[in-house]
Amino acid sequence: MHPPRPAQSARPLRSISICVNSLFVLLGIESWKPVLAALLMPPVPLLLLVLVGARLMLPRRGWGWLAIATGVVLLWLMSCTGSADLLTRTLLHPPPALGTDRIAALKADAAAHRPIAILALGGGVERYAPEYGTADLSAYSLERLRYAVWLARRTGLPAGYSGGLGWAQQDATPEARVAAQIAAQEYGLPLRWVEEDSRDTRENAGYSVALLKRDGIHRIVLVTHGWHMPRARRAFEEAAAAEHADITIEPAPIAVAPHTERPVLRWIPSTYGFVDVRNVVHELLGRWFGA
Repeated sequence: MHPPRPAQSARPLRSISICVNSLFVLLGIESWKPVLAALLMPPVPLLLLVLVGARLMLPRRGWGWLAIATGVVLLWLMSCTGSADLLTRTLLHPPPALGTDRIAALKADAAAHRPIAILALGGGVERYAPEYGTADLSAYSLERLRYAVWLARRTGLPAGYSGGLGWAQQDATPEARVAAQIAAQEYGLPLRWVEEDSRDTRENAGYSVALLKRDGIHRIVLVTHGWHMPRARRAFEEAAAAEHADITIEPAPIAVAPHTERPVLRWIPSTYGFVDVRNVVHELLGRWFGA
């Protein structure tokens, strides 16, 4: 099944996001993207709102209290898993996880020697993990690698990994190289493709599509977290179009299960809620700025 075409109303926003990303490249300030993202994501804007409210308390008490109350309420809501689930469903629209029928179909495709690749996207690398005495993948990256390996074993399809060093990282081992070592030594499944030059999702797509196109791949089973999948899928589809590659993208998201705690607990601030909401906001910023 072919993915639905994006709505016409989304095209101006997409053009703006591409222009913003190109402006970063033109000015040579790509390394500032993580700093800008951190300033725009919670809790920084909400903390600033509280400070503004405190400053307004002297000349304009009413406006000051309003700003402080608004900031506190938003901080509360932005730290709840209920807010994260609501924002994910209404703004990101992640695709469902692969079902058993689809995995069986992929296994049949592998038996028929169809040119399909499983590709996990990087989510960060630790420069040095003292317990291992070497570099290690972040928790997000390990989750994606594990599922890619699991899919490869269940289907018989070859797997790869895309990820270099993010804009916020310096002097570390490229992420895909660390992933390849873990896949071979700990999971016993060597990766066929290792793309270690990309620094963000857009470059993941560009470098990976070019690499897989040269190997005659016509379908990519893309592995990443559900909240990251819409932006990643868009980037890969745009990269395939730019390369004039006959490659379709099949999403294989992970961590798409809803939270199952008691309803009241979903609206009480928690570290899980804060992290989840922050991921949603990060994805929205990435979509708007074309990252």
